[in-house]
Amino acid sequence: MAFRRLLVSSTVPFLFALGLGACTAPDEPGQQAADTASASAADKLSGSQDAANPTRNAYFGELHVHTRYSFDAFAFGTVATPDDSYAFAKGEPLQHPAGFEMKLDRPLDFQGVTDHGMYLGMLPAMTEPGSPAFEHPMAPQMRSVETVDDRRSMFVDMMPYLAGADGTRQYLNQSVVESAWADIVAAANRHNDPGRFTTFIAYEYTSAGGVRDNLHRNVIFRGDKAPLAPFSRMDSPNPEDLWAKMDDWRDAGMDSIAIPHNSNGSGGRMFQRTYYEGAPIDPAYAQTRMRNEPIVEVTQVKGTSETHPGLSPNDEWAGFEIMPYKIATNIISAVEGSYVRDAYRRGLELAESGAGNPYKFGLIGASDSHTGAGAFEEDNYWSKVGLLDAEPNLRGSVPGGGGNAGVSVADGEAEAPATIRTQDGSGRTYRDTYYHTWGASGLAGVWAEENTREALFDAMRRKETFATTGPRIRMRFFAGPELSGLDMTDPSFLSAAYERGVPMGGDLYGSTESPAPTFMVWALRDPLEAPLQRVQIVKGWVTPDGTTEEKVFDVVCSDGLEVDPVTRRCPDNGAGVDLQTCKITDGVGADELKAAWQDPEFQADQSAFYYVRVLQNPTCRWSTWDSIREGVEPRYDVAPAIQERAWSSPIWYAPA
Repeated sequence: MAFRRLLVSSTVPFLFALGLGACTAPDEPGQQAADTASASAADKLSGSQDAANPTRNAYFGELHVHTRYSFDAFAFGTVATPDDSYAFAKGEPLQHPAGFEMKLDRPLDFQGVTDHGMYLGMLPAMTEPGSPAFEHPMAPQMRSVETVDDRRSMFVDMMPYLAGADGTRQYLNQSVVESAWADIVAAANRHNDPGRFTTFIAYEYTSAGGVRDNLHRNVIFRGDKAPLAPFSRMDSPNPEDLWAKMDDWRDAGMDSIAIPHNSNGSGGRMFQRTYYEGAPIDPAYAQTRMRNEPIVEVTQVKGTSETHPGLSPNDEWAGFEIMPYKIATNIISAVEGSYVRDAYRRGLELAESGAGNPYKFGLIGASDSHTGAGAFEEDNYWSKVGLLDAEPNLRGSVPGGGGNAGVSVADGEAEAPATIRTQDGSGRTYRDTYYHTWGASGLAGVWAEENTREALFDAMRRKETFATTGPRIRMRFFAGPELSGLDMTDPSFLSAAYERGVPMGGDLYGSTESPAPTFMVWALRDPLEAPLQRVQIVKGWVTPDGTTEEKVFDVVCSDGLEVDPVTRRCPDNGAGVDLQTCKITDGVGADELKAAWQDPEFQADQSAFYYVRVLQNPTCRWSTWDSIREGVEPRYDVAPAIQERAWSSPIWYAPA
């Protein structure tokens, strides 16, 4: 950890120019001063830091993490409890199933433990004498596991029970589920500390409609009350039935939202043009979905779901951290209908046709860790599935199969038998799983008045959220015709921006005579990470024939560089990374980037969406860190360096 910080601290002179501190390790002199300086820089972006800040503060957290109560996590060797996971999020160390220590570089502001609702708590209960699950047909096998291969075989054998196959439902004990859920609820309420650390009662609804199409959602409750048990795939695999149950809960005083995740593995079904059973989407569907699913998870360990090169061929950054497979298979997931930008475009088209827009999502990131602890840092990566990928060779970043070269599993589905394959002319061999396509990602960013359940939840419902791949990049995004001329250095800027415009997640209405709105963009780097390289605005719009197009505009560049008026791109700022040491280029990049921008192609009669994408300078990917530590060359078919990034929720423009 300190190694990464020392490398990044090579930009210290540049940092101090804008009032940010040096990136020192926690036990190094000057850390307190650095933290104070960093907080001062963040204050510029957040405004007042009073207990309840009307111009809102940025909070970072995790809304997708699994503990021992998840059937798959326990099968992977995880014994961490929800209490352990919350302690980890608050900065305490946690032991990985393989025996090493996991620890964050900084505490989180909020977290929700999201164990799978189906078969909740059943696998650990199989090991507990006196439990109703102790006599489950799979219990003897569960209690006898010793090796990773034992766990894998046991998990594969569990699949009929998890899928609710004929003759298996009688073995699901509801009292075990309700007991585990009660403990999850109690842990969330125990650790909730308003103003300091917020917890959410939460769980994962795990639907795999079709042929392993990932239709999973995380359900987040607003308050301290929850139903007696979660609504799970065992109740219905149709997400529309989940929404109906959420409406019932809401009527009973238990508000919640559902957050779709891993749409990249949905086989095109997460953002389809029809109901689950095939009828065309209509306004009732759009209203129901938006009431229950205002935000979506755009990045996590199993890949980034912003867009895909096949959908965005003119976007040079579209291929970032693509996991091409359906979860736990070697089946290539359909691209159309599986990525968020494509969903935004579909939403505009559906609205234009009179069906309403069911895809006006805000954005967050999360980890989906199954160890109780998210791994957000490239140089401190412990992957996702416990004992199955605890070592570099097991996750395929370095050669060798080890003892984990048989059938592998992840997220509740068995995958095809894994083999050892030759990857390059040197004869090096790697495990044949998809773990090497995973990423050290991501985090949810929320703009809220204060760090409480109510304020954070309400911010998520209004979609004033952003996503990052792990770095704590802060960003602001406003739009409105009356923002032109506002001074972003003026202390009253944020108040004026909220008064005269709309923030990320908002709707901007105009007329056919409306002038082009002004978009105000402001991004601040994470002081423990690489500097920023550029800020972009991604636009999608409806064409006269009712279809949509998209374009990426660079709007502000680092190092005083100017956007090329023809290509709409920043020149290369010369930033790079030494792949032998992971040292980044000195003195290049920015701590803060901000701009007022108007769309040069704006047409007042065209509906459109706009969102911000912020890119850091290049840094080493986790797989390169693995290869350096193992003393081998990086795997040839994986990008050795990446550009960490952050995305805002969109602002939607519509003519009145």
